[in-house]
Amino acid sequence: MRRTGYSIKSLVSPNIRNLKAYSAKEIPCKVKLDANESPYSAFSVQRSAFSVEKIFQTLNRYPDSEAKALKKIISKNLRLTPENILFGNGSDELIYYLITVFGGPVLYPVPTFSMYGIISQALGEKRIEVPLDDEFDLDTDRILPLIKKEKPGIIFLSSPNNPTGNCFSADRILKIVESTSLVVIDEAYQPFSSEKGFLPMLNDYKNLVILRTLSKIGFAGLRVGFMIADREIINEVNKVRLPFNINSLSQAAAAALLQNTHTIKLHMGLITSERERLLNELWKLRGIKPYPSEANFILFKVKNSDKIYCRLLKKGVLVRNMRGTVNECLRVTVGTKKENNIFIKALKEVMK
Repeated sequence: MRRTGYSIKSLVSPNIRNLKAYSAKEIPCKVKLDANESPYSAFSVQRSAFSVEKIFQTLNRYPDSEAKALKKIISKNLRLTPENILFGNGSDELIYYLITVFGGPVLYPVPTFSMYGIISQALGEKRIEVPLDDEFDLDTDRILPLIKKEKPGIIFLSSPNNPTGNCFSADRILKIVESTSLVVIDEAYQPFSSEKGFLPMLNDYKNLVILRTLSKIGFAGLRVGFMIADREIINEVNKVRLPFNINSLSQAAAAALLQNTHTIKLHMGLITSERERLLNELWKLRGIKPYPSEANFILFKVKNSDKIYCRLLKKGVLVRNMRGTVNECLRVTVGTKKENNIFIKALKEVMK
């Protein structure tokens, strides 16, 4: 292209021009507790269940577009029919598809998972952000009138919510589901929760969609998310799904790893028990206010959070600075017992 008098930015769609890319920088550190990943390696499965050599021999062919083998395993584990499941390259891709299919306005509470807003803006849809109440719960007194007035095409509810860690009140969620809009309940962190989740409600509400992911239970590198919904919704979303969106390696690895449910449950049990221990340790620290969590992370309030974040990083401990999302707060992922001890020791030192 010849040099002209206009900039590349002038060629970009207006809704993209002012959009900020999702930041996922790799920051060198000894203890990484910023991304809500599992601290445990998932590859403890027997080698016979997953043959890298065998998969490599098939890489000249496209993967199974429907991921039928993986779908069969997940549907069996969750007691669903395969026709009610659709896979995405992470839940992010499915969020993109859902907004593409059902349009806007897109309503969601804040603070919450940032991709709801980023993808809505990327697709040029109106965003309706409703602040959570003082208890980080859904403010239905504000949400329900907005649903009636704005008639959103889709509503996203993350429960347990990221970054607050709490589950929203079930009765408030159901009031929103009964408002007739399409409601997506993002249950990425449900495996760590004492709540059962909303899978049992699927037969009662045709406008309900549930998102799940393998990322939080130890398989983040595979990038496998899936949505569960009425067959009619699955069929509509499948129209815009990119072909072969789940690669052969991810399908085979996930299928093999999910057969080792004992190890997965063991790791999740370790994380939830460490979460409670970590919460108790944080409560003991003067100047720290941790919030109860049903996820694999803990949000806590601290004065001079920017300074504390930097001091922790200097000691080799990386947490998430929530500035701009929940001010004066940091979010720490629950690590192994050793990692959590290092974090607590470092936090005590920097708080002095």
